[in-house]
Amino acid sequence: MSNPSQRQRRTNDLRARIVRSAGESFSRCQVYPCENRPTASSGEGLNRLYCRKHIDHYRRHGSYVKKSYGSGELRPYRAAALQWLREHAFNPAVNTALGRISELLSASGRPVEAFRLAGLSPAERARNVWAALAKRRVDPAEIAAVFLAVRMRLRDDPQPDRHAEYRNVQAAKLLHRMAGGTHRRWERERADGSLEVTELHRHPVSRGLVLRVLGQNLADVCGALPLPSVNAPAR
Repeated sequence: MSNPSQRQRRTNDLRARIVRSAGESFSRCQVYPCENRPTASSGEGLNRLYCRKHIDHYRRHGSYVKKSYGSGELRPYRAAALQWLREHAFNPAVNTALGRISELLSASGRPVEAFRLAGLSPAERARNVWAALAKRRVDPAEIAAVFLAVRMRLRDDPQPDRHAEYRNVQAAKLLHRMAGGTHRRWERERADGSLEVTELHRHPVSRGLVLRVLGQNLADVCGALPLPSVNAPAR
């Protein structure tokens, strides 16, 4: 842990950088027609282009302007991708991707409960998602189908965000949902003989650097998969 003098130097350096950025930043957020000031201009951060609202949007969705695809929107693409993967199980690219996913799952270790994730690095949180998927015995083909489903949806989107980061974040958000969270239930008998039930449900936060790490993990093992030419079934 850094000592007080080091922390003070870092604080002073950050303040100086904010002051410098304020003089170089735009007067308004670069997402039209947003009229908020960039965080560097408002003294809330270092971003010279975007306001806090759109920075938060970027952290959650992988884009400053485009929202995430909904699970219902991606469901037919996942079904079509999964069917294609099973029909092409002997394709070398498919076989390799599924094998590498299996290796990721096997090497992930034991999952940490969702309420114990605070303080872990993005890489450790991403590994925990893989561990949770392994514990739930998720089929590697279903994981590969997530990556293909996002690519297929982007192909059919009339206004796609073609940046790899957006694609990776969309896939990572799906993996987060598939991994689930921590669910606990306790029962205690009251004096009158009735049961008092206490439940705890906690899901990891699906935003920030962990999505980038997790999505890149998936892209690294599935990037060589060809894009299926099949159309998604109607929802």
